[in-house]
Amino acid sequence: MFDFFRRYNKIVMIFLFLLIIPSFVLFGVDRYQGSGGEVKVARVDGQAITRPEWDAQHRLETDRIRQQSPNVDPTLLESDVMRYATLERMVRDRVLAAAAAKANVTISEERLSRIFAQDTGLAAFRTPDGKFDRESFQRVTGRTPEQYEASMRAELATQQMLLGISGTAFTPPALAAATINAFYDRREIQVARFSPESFASKVTVSDADVETYYKDHAAQFQAPEQASIEYLVLDLEAAKKNISVNEADLKSYYEQNTARFGTKEERRASHILITAPASASAADRAKAKAKAEQLLAEVKKAPATFADVARKNSQDPGSAEKGGDLDFVTRGAMVKPFEDAMFALKKGDISDVVETEFGYHIIRLADIKPAVVPPFEQVRAAIENEVRAQQATQEFAKAAETFTDAVYQQPDSLKPAAEKLKLTIQTASSVARTPAPGATGVLANRNFLSALFAADSLDRKQNTEAIEVGSNQLAAGRVTQYTPAHPMPLAEVKDKIRAQLVTERAAVMAKAEGEAKLAAWTAKADGATFGAPVTVSRREAQAQPIAVIDAALRADAAKLPALVGVDLGTQGYAVVRVTKVVPRTPSAPEQTQQENAQVGQSVTAAEEVAYYNLLKERFKAEIIVPKPADTLPVAR
Repeated sequence: MFDFFRRYNKIVMIFLFLLIIPSFVLFGVDRYQGSGGEVKVARVDGQAITRPEWDAQHRLETDRIRQQSPNVDPTLLESDVMRYATLERMVRDRVLAAAAAKANVTISEERLSRIFAQDTGLAAFRTPDGKFDRESFQRVTGRTPEQYEASMRAELATQQMLLGISGTAFTPPALAAATINAFYDRREIQVARFSPESFASKVTVSDADVETYYKDHAAQFQAPEQASIEYLVLDLEAAKKNISVNEADLKSYYEQNTARFGTKEERRASHILITAPASASAADRAKAKAKAEQLLAEVKKAPATFADVARKNSQDPGSAEKGGDLDFVTRGAMVKPFEDAMFALKKGDISDVVETEFGYHIIRLADIKPAVVPPFEQVRAAIENEVRAQQATQEFAKAAETFTDAVYQQPDSLKPAAEKLKLTIQTASSVARTPAPGATGVLANRNFLSALFAADSLDRKQNTEAIEVGSNQLAAGRVTQYTPAHPMPLAEVKDKIRAQLVTERAAVMAKAEGEAKLAAWTAKADGATFGAPVTVSRREAQAQPIAVIDAALRADAAKLPALVGVDLGTQGYAVVRVTKVVPRTPSAPEQTQQENAQVGQSVTAAEEVAYYNLLKERFKAEIIVPKPADTLPVAR
């Protein structure tokens, strides 16, 4: 067989060429990429945004949020809504970048250099001789200086594109007044509510009704797919456990950091200050020094009078009335000449005249609290924890490699990886493809759940690959039992269906009753029963449904009092009697100015959105993946 291919290889190559090339022409290369190709999630100006790019950008954003707010609920960060918001920002950035490129918007080197010079964050990456530390910058930011410069150019260019809109926005006073007045517009109303609860006892739902509803709405009663899983988590804390700490290293660390584990020496002193700032003339400073020396002679003769002399003569407003007392301080709290003199004294001693930038001091040392250093045994646990923490990052990198190899090389069990790294295998049941409300840790991580529910994991019950689920945190799992989605039996949901039918039919009856009362009261006002009058506005709902507020404010103010009916859906029906317009209390000039500014900002934002939508059409921007429901998981 192989001899045939060697002998007729040219003929075979021509045959393969004629067979394969037309298929590429007819079907395109993308068809041959299959599931291994990069899935496109959005397009801008003919350029695709792929799912790996989306995942990487979302990971960057969530890491930044975690650094700024360590206690944030990871379920919120990994929710569909947050992930989709990241994609929307990516599309927006690319649309504006495309517009900037089309308009030939460029950022000059001079402007960029000026911005970099003013950026205090970049100063930390400069060495004492003024050079830029590339390695330190890349280690901290995860980007090269060239990548950072390119991102800054793109950001400034897009800002410049929007500035042409936001910088020219104008809000006429009439528009601002109309907007603000609509916000403050008030009405006095009376409400008659017709609630479904009042009609529930009149509703009859038969077993046949329940069964019919069950058959007609079968999709509502599907039990979701679920899996029981086991998983491992490798993080810095787990890595610390594998670090062996030498006793001699701990004692050496203790000796090098003794001051950190104890308390510093503290000294309590009093002083007399005769002020003489550095800007004073030589004659004034000489006069102040002479005064200080005179007072020094007095207190040397009678040390017990130091406090009284300080009260009468010290020019330090903070301590004079306390007899010069400065309370306990440690080294570093005072200017150096004062500190050196104070720490050179013995308890009860009085110093000579000490010159500082504030003037001339006489110092009396009242008390000393010696430094206290705890014994090594007392702080050994804290030292060991610090040493392990310092080595944890390096150890985690090694452990991560071992972890990744172990879960891959023995795909049918997590036990080998757990034994190698001394990890505990954890379990969970009723796990779904999307994070459950209140889920925490790896069970709130969408990438981890997606890997669990991949075909290989479900069909073969094999380990997932090592998934990055957080900063310095990896996880791997495997499905031990899988239950596909299936219809729920009627017996399990019949009570729920019956309650739903009662609510729906009671709401219909409430609406019919409300509409009948509205017609009757409109024809003849006598006998109408309403609640107590309340004044409502868009700012003050007074516990009324928003639909009631909207209906009251839409009523013709020239034809009051007026009756309006409001369908509240499953909450029933309301008949609203709008009695009068309640004038708003005039705002203070400062508040009016602030309100006008807020309206102006809203107009500017609206114009920016309109301009962006125009650019989206121009550059054919579209998001391919469906938009999720506009709800976030509840943090618990």
